Amino acid sequence: MAGQSGSHHLLRVLGTAFGVAAIIGGTIGQGIMRTPGIVAQEIPRNDLILLLWFAGGVLAWVDAMSSMELAASIRRSGGPYVFARRAFGRFLGLAVGVTDWLGNVAAIAYIAVVFGEYLHRLGIGLALPIGVIAAVLPLACAGIHWFGTRLGGQSQEVGSAIKALIYCGLIALLLLVPHAQPTAASSPASTPAIGWMAVIVAMRAIVTTYTGWNAAIYFSEEMVDPRKAIVRATRTGILTVTSVYVLMNVALLRTLSPSEMAGSTLVAADAAERAFGGSTGTIDMAVTIISLISVVTIANGMVMQFPRVLYAIACDEDASALSSVADNGTPRLALILTAIGAALLASVGIYDILIAFSASLLTAMGLSVNIAAMVMRWREPDLERPYRMPLFPLPALAALCLNGLLLGGFILEDMKTSAVAFGLLLLLTLGLQLLRRRQPPVSAAT
Repeated sequence: MAGQSGSHHLLRVLGTAFGVAAIIGGTIGQGIMRTPGIVAQEIPRNDLILLLWFAGGVLAWVDAMSSMELAASIRRSGGPYVFARRAFGRFLGLAVGVTDWLGNVAAIAYIAVVFGEYLHRLGIGLALPIGVIAAVLPLACAGIHWFGTRLGGQSQEVGSAIKALIYCGLIALLLLVPHAQPTAASSPASTPAIGWMAVIVAMRAIVTTYTGWNAAIYFSEEMVDPRKAIVRATRTGILTVTSVYVLMNVALLRTLSPSEMAGSTLVAADAAERAFGGSTGTIDMAVTIISLISVVTIANGMVMQFPRVLYAIACDEDASALSSVADNGTPRLALILTAIGAALLASVGIYDILIAFSASLLTAMGLSVNIAAMVMRWREPDLERPYRMPLFPLPALAALCLNGLLLGGFILEDMKTSAVAFGLLLLLTLGLQLLRRRQPPVSAAT
């Protein structure tokens, strides 16, 4: 049967369009439909809500400068693990790789939980717990990617294009169609003082919504022209995502007040009901279906993306089974492990716990990339760098400080879940370290 013989090489068959699709499809999803309710609950002011959503895009852009420089220079699939191993060595590289993989498997899980919530909202599968329904999504996405990189890439490009058109249409309708104004518009003078903890909770939700801006870097050695494609895709993707997020919140706040948005798990449906009137059930169903398309697309991209982390680790550690690639370009064992891990975490079925678990880990991983960019400049000044971050090292230092503040805030906001996340990270890293002592180190390809 075709595709059964294995190799240890990914296929260079992806272009800039795929990179943009990976970012859009892997970022815009459940977050912009669900997160505005969380943010409005903590920040009951229109101006601050829009400022924080814009700040999330700025943070992603500043943070991206480190990743773009490293990805364009090193050009291996696997994401931050590859950068950390090159900059810090074997053990810390492994720790970063495990952090990245574990945090994003949890992210796939909480996206799957939203998938279950939306199916229940449509009246589908009500006899089943959300956790059971959620566990199905990552396994179904893995079924698509089992059949190869080309098919997986095409599915993401098509899904992202459909998603972008739907969201642009929804924003335009909410902004242009005449309708009743919010019943309780908030203003700085009419709202209570907002504490730093509220800002931290809101920013945690926003930052996790922007998670996915770095999707293209995980496919570096599979891009036809990684020297240019990674940077082009990342720039275009972040600009598009930030524009959609800010404009969506402008449209929502034109229709609903923060107090009306607060706590809603599907603010867009509430806004559509206010704007268009008519049958509440019909509007709710339409927006929920849009949300389901978004959730499936983002999960599809992530299930394709994060097996590359396990693949890169396996290549460096000479784990031949895990680094084996089918003829169609899929690292199948890495794909299976990622999908099963996400399904198990999704079975927890509690969105807030999973998002707190993921946020701390991914912010810590972001810190490592900022440091790696500076270390690589000093350790390997002659390395070919098709993209060099402007004003080095200021962007890396700024992102380092911001990620550090966010990490501290996330840990303080939910110490128990953060302790579980980092405890599991430590156990996995030490366990892998003990196992690999039996294997001689294998030099990473550059």
